[in-house]
Amino acid sequence: MTRPLPGAVVTPGGLPDTTTATATATYVFAVCHGCDPAVLTGLSGHAAGAPVRLLRFGSLEAVVQDVPAEMFGEDALRERLANRAELEHCARAHHAVVAAAAGRAPTLPLPLATLYLSDERARAALREDENRFRSVMGRIAGRVEWGVKVYAAPGRPERTGPTTTTLTATAPPETASAARTNTRPGHAYLDRARGARRAREERQEAGLNAAASVDRALRDIAVAGRRLRSHDTGVTGAGRVQLLNAAYLVDEGREADLIGAVELLRTSPGYERVELEVTGPWVPYSFVDGGDLDADQ
Repeated sequence: MTRPLPGAVVTPGGLPDTTTATATATYVFAVCHGCDPAVLTGLSGHAAGAPVRLLRFGSLEAVVQDVPAEMFGEDALRERLANRAELEHCARAHHAVVAAAAGRAPTLPLPLATLYLSDERARAALREDENRFRSVMGRIAGRVEWGVKVYAAPGRPERTGPTTTTLTATAPPETASAARTNTRPGHAYLDRARGARRAREERQEAGLNAAASVDRALRDIAVAGRRLRSHDTGVTGAGRVQLLNAAYLVDEGREADLIGAVELLRTSPGYERVELEVTGPWVPYSFVDGGDLDADQ
C-alpha cells in the first residue's frame, strides 16, 4: 500500500465525527494519467456515493467519489471495517474502480479509505506528491502483479500414545523378559515423541527450502518481487501453514512464463511436501511504494 498522503485520513481513522449528516467527503481510489472519463461511467463505487469521476491536479487525475461524510466518520468507519463482510464489500468496491481505470490508463492505486474533506484539500495534497506518482507509474506501467503462496502440505497424523505389545505363549522366558524391558510404555512413548518431532522439523525445513526455491525462480522472471507478511492459520484455515506469501511484478506478456515455472516446480522432486497457489493478474498494489523491499524482513 502507499504511504498516507499529506492531509489524507486513511483507515483506521476516518473523518472527524463532527461532520453533519448532509456533508460529503472526497474519497480517492487512485491516481492515473490520461484516463478517459467514459471508463468510469456506470461504476457504482461505494454505496450511497455520487458517480465516480476524475479530479484533475497538475498533469495527472485522481479517480474520486463524493461519499456521505457521516458514513466515513472515524467511529462509523472503524465499526464498518471491523466487520469482515463489510470490509470485504468495501475492498471489492474499491478494487472494481481501480481495475476499471487501470485497464485503460497507467494507474496507481491508493489505500482503502483515503479521504479528504473537500476536492480542494484533495487536489492540494495530491499535487504535493505528483512527482512521486509519476515515478511510480513509470515503474508499474505495462506490468501486472501476481501473487504466489506456498503452504506446507498436510502430514499424516502422528501417533504418540501408548501401544500394546502382545507376546506369544511360545516365546522363551528370557526373550519375553527382554521384550518387556524394551517395550516399557514410558520409553516407547518418548521414542515416538522424539521421532515425531524430528519428522516435523524435517518437513518444516524441506518446506522452507522449497518456498525459498520458488521465490528465487520467480524473481528471475519478474521485474521485482516482494515477500509479504505470512498469514496465520486463522486466515488460511486449520492445518494450512503458510511458508511463503509473495507478490511479483511481471511484464505484460510474460504471464505464461510465470505460470509455467510454477507448474514445473509443482512436479519437480523436492516439492511433494508443499502446495503452491497462484492468483492474478492484479493491479500492482504491492509495488506502489518500493516493491523491491520485503515486508517481513
